[in-house]
Amino acid sequence: MKNLFTIVLLSLFALVLNAQKIIPLDTLNWDIQAKSYEFLEYKGKNAIYIDQGVLILKDKKFLNGTIEFDMFLPEERTYPGVFFRADEKFLNGEQWFVRTHLSGLEDCNQAAPATNGITPFQFYFGPKYSFAYDFKYNDWTHVKIVVNDNKAQVYLDYAETPNLSWKLFNDPKDGGILIRGSRLPIHIADIKIDEDNYQLKDFKPIENKQIEGLIESWKISDKFKESELGTLGNIKNIISKRTWDHAIFVEEGVAANISRQVVRYDDQPKLNTVFAKITIDSEKDQIKLFEFGYSDRVVAVLNGKPIYRGTNKWRTRDYRYLGTIGLFDAVYLNLKKGKNTLLMAVSEDFGGWLITGKFKDNKGITIKY
Repeated sequence: MKNLFTIVLLSLFALVLNAQKIIPLDTLNWDIQAKSYEFLEYKGKNAIYIDQGVLILKDKKFLNGTIEFDMFLPEERTYPGVFFRADEKFLNGEQWFVRTHLSGLEDCNQAAPATNGITPFQFYFGPKYSFAYDFKYNDWTHVKIVVNDNKAQVYLDYAETPNLSWKLFNDPKDGGILIRGSRLPIHIADIKIDEDNYQLKDFKPIENKQIEGLIESWKISDKFKESELGTLGNIKNIISKRTWDHAIFVEEGVAANISRQVVRYDDQPKLNTVFAKITIDSEKDQIKLFEFGYSDRVVAVLNGKPIYRGTNKWRTRDYRYLGTIGLFDAVYLNLKKGKNTLLMAVSEDFGGWLITGKFKDNKGITIKY
């Protein structure tokens, strides 16, 4: 009898400890930045109703552990999720979020970093960073994220095995936690953080196929206004004013991320364009096919002359089109013998500031970075 009493007492003690890891929904623990919000009882839980906003955990940094919370998802398009290991201004860090309107589809959720204020979902896509799932719209959805050094896993609705395992995008460093409600009102409840629980289970991340023969690096100019490209006769003047202080390199075997080196969203928001540059030494006058990809828009300039303009922005080619990066466009380059300069003026709105490219045939040319 004494042993039974001890077991019951220990079980109750464990429940109390577990409950203590729940962060109360109040303004003492959370900095709530929203159009409007309300604390209320909803569908059996103490919740927050938050409209177009986020909850930022106060006075707490997170490195390893488990983050759990419940969301009552709307069926309309919105993107609630979690941002962790964030820097002070929440411009860089790790993220996982859902696309509520895409239930059952392979891109109904997304693991992605934030890089200098940009979430490059047009870069990090496919089964490596998302999975198909049928959402509930009439009950709570439980989310559990387990983080351990450079690895993470997500479990939905108390799954016994992880729905997704992925390698994190940044070096392990503690940072802030943000729960986001996104563009539509949403209910959130039972936010729990357990820094003692960071054990991964059956960690088997998927690897994407890399593209062979890509341009390995690009020189990057300072920013300028995309509107300057509207006058073709102004191209040489635009080029002459540029500085070239940075280089970017191919990541994931797919593309180079301009936002690694250039901050898009700062106190000069109209400066949304840079030149990405390579130099091509050609053994003779010849025409070469150059395959490329970009996000969001591009003007290609060969030896000072514009030769191509394109748009690859979210929802521009199809109402479901994400604007993902790939070798989806091509242009024939009329190369002269000797040095040729190819500039790609890449403009960004959101979703990924990206450039990639390769020559179909490298015979007779040398690429210099």
